[in-house]
Amino acid sequence: MYWPKALAVLPFVGSALAQLATQYIDPDNGIPFYGYTEAGHGVQYGYILPPIAADGTLPTELIGEIVAPISAKWVGIALNSAMANDLLLVAWPNGNSVVRTARMATDYVQPTVYSTPVLTDLPTTKVNSTHWKWIFRCQGCTSWPGGSLQQNTTYPTAWVWSSTEVDTPSDPASDMIQHDEFGIFVMPWASAHVSQADYDNYAAGGTGSTSITTQPTTTTCTSEPATTTSYDYIVVGAGPGGLVTADRLSEAGKKVLLLEKGGPSTWETGGTYQPTWEKGYNLTKFDTPGLFESMFGDSNPFWWCKDITVFAGCLVGGGSSINGGLYFVSPNSDFGTSYGWPASWASGASTYINKSVARLPSTDTPSTDGKRYLEQVYNVTKDLLKNQGYTERTINADPNAKDHTMGYSAYAFQGGKRAGPVHTYFQTALKRSNFKYIDSTTVLNVVRSGANITGVKTDNCAIGKQGVVTLNSGGRVVLSAGSFGSARILFRSGIGPSDMIAFVAGDAYAKTLLPPAAQYINLPVGQNVQDNPSINFVFTHPNVDSYDNWAPIWDSPRAADAAQYLKNQSGVFAQSSPRANFWKATSGSDGKTRWIQGTARPGAASIDTSYPYNLSQVMTITSYLSTGVTSRGRIGIDAALTAKPLVSPWFTDPVDKAVLIQALKDLVSSIASVPGLTLITPDNTTTIDAYVNSYPTANLNSNHWVGSNSILKVVDENAKVMNTTNLFVVDASIIPSMPMSNPTSAILSMAEQAVARILALK
Repeated sequence: MYWPKALAVLPFVGSALAQLATQYIDPDNGIPFYGYTEAGHGVQYGYILPPIAADGTLPTELIGEIVAPISAKWVGIALNSAMANDLLLVAWPNGNSVVRTARMATDYVQPTVYSTPVLTDLPTTKVNSTHWKWIFRCQGCTSWPGGSLQQNTTYPTAWVWSSTEVDTPSDPASDMIQHDEFGIFVMPWASAHVSQADYDNYAAGGTGSTSITTQPTTTTCTSEPATTTSYDYIVVGAGPGGLVTADRLSEAGKKVLLLEKGGPSTWETGGTYQPTWEKGYNLTKFDTPGLFESMFGDSNPFWWCKDITVFAGCLVGGGSSINGGLYFVSPNSDFGTSYGWPASWASGASTYINKSVARLPSTDTPSTDGKRYLEQVYNVTKDLLKNQGYTERTINADPNAKDHTMGYSAYAFQGGKRAGPVHTYFQTALKRSNFKYIDSTTVLNVVRSGANITGVKTDNCAIGKQGVVTLNSGGRVVLSAGSFGSARILFRSGIGPSDMIAFVAGDAYAKTLLPPAAQYINLPVGQNVQDNPSINFVFTHPNVDSYDNWAPIWDSPRAADAAQYLKNQSGVFAQSSPRANFWKATSGSDGKTRWIQGTARPGAASIDTSYPYNLSQVMTITSYLSTGVTSRGRIGIDAALTAKPLVSPWFTDPVDKAVLIQALKDLVSSIASVPGLTLITPDNTTTIDAYVNSYPTANLNSNHWVGSNSILKVVDENAKVMNTTNLFVVDASIIPSMPMSNPTSAILSMAEQAVARILALK
């Protein structure tokens, strides 16, 4: 058995590789696990731990589970996400029983049996005709030679899956061949501790609750404001769409309330979260572009939404405050009728694209000294593409030129810091007396009587009676909570498919906030969803500086680079990790044109190779399918009202996969023309077709979700929710198909046009 070389710190894990574990209840035993269901193979992984002692002593054991379809011949978990020098727990079915083993490996070779942990099967372990399930107590599982479980923080954990039986299924020490697939999810270990009494009960084979109670648990506020304020517009969500909307509405003289679930981000928004080396400077993690890769392995990731199973930002700026800051001006095709937009939007697209760019210009030289840093990856990528007909250009100088185009990565940074809509639209809105911003407030649902919205219900008792904020006569609500957040608010407001509203009606508290069933509005909320399928290729080249794979940037950055950035916001830290981008158009067997976007960066998220390699020389090129992708999926909620993908949107149309496979083959077709360039993942032990076919489904995720409230399906051409009089959606969820590039520009220009249309309505 050869385990994948998942790097120990995994700095890239968030944007393209991992999903966030959430809480769920095991239906057989009532244990409230924190875990994750890997959609590609339907395997569920979950964990709980005893409490941390009052003196800070950490537990030495845990309870876990693996629930797998019978087609999974063996499954393994690596608690710290590294397959070498990590504790590996492996299990497989054997007749009517489950065989399990603890293993360790000091290198990327067959792990050997590790006898220290004490594994105890708990009563609901079973095998039936469709699934096998291993519920276990693992004593001595939180530390091992060379490592320990990061149980007081949030940290990645890894899984592997095989469709081939082990050599001797009855033998826990059996050999096994290499896994078929592997992947990573981010586990909130600090949240997975239960009370000692509950843990002891579960460890003894006892059962727990059969439901998770959603928050808030009561409809009664213990105190209420003496006076309340009503508004012309209530905007829900301070992401890119909400910030543009709130700014333009307040600019027009409307009385606007902007509500945000999370808190501050950058220093100018009141944020203070920074590494030790930035102490004494008005900088935060969110200001400093070069800290982007630390978003995904931080011990205090308060910025992630805890009730969405993919990465989503709950803080002012939303995704624009935590992403890599890539900013490519939309081509006019982003709003074309052939991609689902109304003709009236297509005809005015350039006006609003230009309007958004005027407010937020881009740069491909973000360092304040005008220099570029870590250029080696750019040069290698250029050498790889130059014999494939690519033209080097300033990408945003001609946004419509996206076929065989490459250039330096462009960003929404200013003055060597993250800018985006937080630094532009939000700041002008804050200066107006008719604009009010309140954070740390969750909007649960809109309050409505039939088609008319009268306000929003929140969890903040200080801003309205029972947390309800009301509209002035003729007022409007605009949802800008993102593709998952806005969809969930609609479900909780009785708008959407019946199966989603049924989950709301089944919740003891949420059902009390629903309108009468006769007023439910059946719309395809959560359907028609798209996201870029993306595949990573990992290379090495002797000229490349992987920048220590971005691992030390938070705690111990290169001293000279940190000092340079603190002095005048110049140097490596003035830029996030991407260094080069490229696009090309390609035709599929269905006659449709699809575009490929590529992003090249130093370092790698994970490496699976039989080649020896130098980690300091590693680089990654990620290839995405963008405009023209035809696969679609569905998002929704579960019984805990957690927002999540229900049907993965990647490769549901096999032509998409075929097109991306061919693009990957084209990418490496000229590799021999670049001396010293070696493709190490995939390596020569597999083919590109096999590599893509075995790529973990969840790892295809680019977190560029669009379409859950698609225009002309859920909202009309004025962004108004159909069959309502005054409810609107302005965020990525109304975009009906994938834009050409990272979606920031498309969202900003969409919001500019949407808010203009809303203001024009009588």
